[in-house]
Formats: sequence, structure tokens, C-alpha cells
Amino acid sequence: MRTFLSSTTGMLAIGAVLVAVAAVLPLLNLSLPGILPGPTYSPGALSMLAYAFLISALALSYHLIFGIGGMLSFGHAMFFSAGAYGLGIALNLLAPTSIPDGAVFLLAIVLTLVVALAAGNLVGALALRVTGISFAMVTLAFAQAVNVMLRRDTAGLTGGEEGVTLEVAVVPDLLIGVQNARNVYWLALGILVLVYLACVWIEKSRLGHVVVASRENELRVTVLGLRPYTVRLFIFGAGAVFAAVAGMGFLLLQSTVTPRISTADFTLTLLVIVVLGGVGYRWGAIIGGIIYTLLDQRLASLASASWIADLPAVLRIPLSEPLFLLGMLFVLVVMFAPGGIVGLTHRATRRRDTVTERPEALADAGT
Repeated sequence: MRTFLSSTTGMLAIGAVLVAVAAVLPLLNLSLPGILPGPTYSPGALSMLAYAFLISALALSYHLIFGIGGMLSFGHAMFFSAGAYGLGIALNLLAPTSIPDGAVFLLAIVLTLVVALAAGNLVGALALRVTGISFAMVTLAFAQAVNVMLRRDTAGLTGGEEGVTLEVAVVPDLLIGVQNARNVYWLALGILVLVYLACVWIEKSRLGHVVVASRENELRVTVLGLRPYTVRLFIFGAGAVFAAVAGMGFLLLQSTVTPRISTADFTLTLLVIVVLGGVGYRWGAIIGGIIYTLLDQRLASLASASWIADLPAVLRIPLSEPLFLLGMLFVLVVMFAPGGIVGLTHRATRRRDTVTERPEALADAGT
């Protein structure tokens, strides 16, 4: 018990220190060659890190559905796109009105969250009528339908293949322009911290315990008089809202959004991120999101390096493809670290604690 409490306190302390370090990075002149495109205060580096934070927040929302609830969804990206497209469309529709700009921005955020919550509960209410692969196929069908609607622009709102552009006239000035890159960075960091704390609260609550129990043995939970369907629907809706929050941050960061973020391929990327970091671990979703994003951004430059061009064709061709390098990394993690990156550290910590406690246990037995 003491070990558990100390480990929990230690993780919270480490998390607080990491957040503090991340918060001051825009004020420092640190260079990480091969990882960041420039010093930590530069707009390019801040934009890349902000994108990594938002992807980690999105991965946390998927962790809540898949890692905690055990619901394998192939359509989670549609809620991310609901946040990005919802905010963009709401700003475009409200901008011509006589509402003050600040109120327009806040009202657009509230409307987007309401739409995301409604969409999450609607999709969840239908998809959760089935389980297993059938559930995955239903979510995939919804995602494909949303992607088609966004690309076809049937309502004249989504911009088709061109997507939606941020209406900067009604967005606070401190979030617009290269000179405010650090503000957008801090916003992305705040979104990640907010989603993380919300996930902690849900997982530690009675509802979180029920959904975990339902994942392990649904029949036993039903016999106890509880309703697995209701708690799963809540988890699914919460994950949708968290994904939408990350989507709104994505639009503010990129200033534009296209139908690519609503595809099933993007959801599969989230699955890879969660598995890479460690299924069932909150820190796994964060670490996996950051590592995957940085690799995805930087492997392109590695693939075009001169030393790879000098290799024989049998090595040069696959190594010049960033997706091949990411795929091989995923295969290695699955083969040699089934619990993901965080799972490795947990096993190492557990082994160390066992070795440390064994002499004490033997001494207590001797007395």
C-alpha cells in the first residue's frame, strides 16, 4: 500500500515538474538537433511541440475509450474533426452577426462542445448496442459517412476538399500570427493538462471503476445491479468531447482544416500511438503521441539524408520511406515490448520493488 501511494505521489510530482519545464520552454534558447527544427523559442519548434501536445490529448481521449472502456473504435477521428470543423463553421456563421467578437469566439466554442457531446452520445447509443468487431464496424461506418459529407460539402459549409479556414477576425489577437506562437503553444499545453486531469478524475471515480469492471466481466457487473451500457455511453461521450477540444486547438494552431483528419486512417494512427505508448496507461498515450508526432515530422528529413542515398538499393528504398520506418518501430514495440514504452518502465519498477522488499519480508519472517 505504501509503495502504491508513494508511486502515485511520485508520478504526480514528476508530472508537475514536466508541465513546469514545458511551460518555460518558449522562454529558453535550447536546441535539439534532429528533433526540433530550431531553438525552443522559435515558431517552428513551438508549432511542432504544440501539435504533439494536441495529438497526445487526442490519444488520451482514445485511451479513455479503448484503454479503459475496452471499446475498439475505428471512428474516433470524426470527433476530432467535429471539434475543428465545428469551431470553424460556427465562427464563419457568427462572424457577420452583431455579436461582439469576444462573445462570438466563446459562443462558437460552447456550440462546438454541445455538438460534439450530442454526436458522441448519438453514435455511442447506436454503436454500443453491439460489441466486439461489430462495434468497431459501426463506428467505422459513421466515420466514413462523416468523411463523405465533409468532402462533398452537401450543406455548403465544410468547403469540400479545400476544408474550412479559421475566421481570424473574431479570434483573440493573442492567438493569431507567428509572433503569438508561444501563446498557441501554451494553449495546446493547457488542453493536454486539462484532458489529462479529466481522464484521471473519470478513472478514479466510481463510474471509472464500473467501466473497468464491465470490460473485465460484464455479466458480473450486470448481476450486481449496475448498467454497463450507461457507463460505457458516458465514457464514449466524454472521449468524444475531449477529442473535440483537441480538434478546436488544432484549428487554432493550423488555421485551416481538411477532411483528412476525419478518415479511418487517422483513427488507426491513434491506435498505433496508444499501443506504442502502452495500452491502459495515461502516460503511455502522452508519450506515444509525442514520440509518434516527432518521428512523423522528422523522419522525412532522415529518409532524405545523404548517407541513406549511398546505401545499396535493397536498403535505400525502404529506409527512404518514413512510413516504413514508423511501421518497423511499431513492429519492434509489439514484439519486444507488448506493454508499450510505459509498460517497460512499469515492469522494471515492479521488479526493482520486488527485489527491494524481499529481504525485508525475509527479515520479518525470521523475527
